[in-house]
Amino acid sequence: MKPNGRSFGRPGGWQHADIPTASDAAEWFGGRLPAGWFDGDATIEVDREEILVVGTLPAEEDSSPAAVEGRIARFRETTRGDRIQIAAEAEKRYGRKVAWGVRSESEVILFTHLAVPVMTRLRQPERRVLDTLVDAGVARSRADALAWAVKLVGEHTQEWLDELRGAMETVDELRKKGPSV
Repeated sequence: MKPNGRSFGRPGGWQHADIPTASDAAEWFGGRLPAGWFDGDATIEVDREEILVVGTLPAEEDSSPAAVEGRIARFRETTRGDRIQIAAEAEKRYGRKVAWGVRSESEVILFTHLAVPVMTRLRQPERRVLDTLVDAGVARSRADALAWAVKLVGEHTQEWLDELRGAMETVDELRKKGPSV
C-alpha cells in the first residue's frame, strides 16, 4: 500500500479509486424501478463511468416492426420524467451516469448513453491495421476502426470474457477476506 492509502492493481487505479462502489446497483434499481415498466427484472450493467439499465418491454399481440417501434417510443416518452429522477438519485449514490435501454423481441435499443474516449498508444503494425480498415471504407477514422475491432473481439470472445470477469470477482472476494495492511 502506498503512503497515501492507495494501492496499485485492480480495480482501476487512480481513476477508479474515488468512485463509490456499485456492487448493490442491481438490487437498488430492482427496488427503485416502478412495477409494470418491464417484463421481469431489468438487466443492470456497471462500469467505471456508466450504469446501463435495460428492461424487456411487455409483449403485445401486434409484433410488427412499426408496432414495436411505437411501443418503444411510447415507453421512452411516458417514462422520461421518472427515468430522469431515478437517474439523478442513482448518479448521486453511485457517482456514475445512468443510461437506459429496452429489449423488445431480440433487439436492444439504447437511449442516450455515453461514448467515452480512451487513450492508447499503438505501434506501426497496429496503426497499419486501423489505417487499412479506414482506407477500405470499413471505418471512418482510426477511432471508429478501433471501436469496431473491440466490438468484434467482444462478440467472438464473450464466453471467455464472462469467465475472466467471474475469476476477477472471485479474486476480489478473496482480497476482501484477506488481512488488511
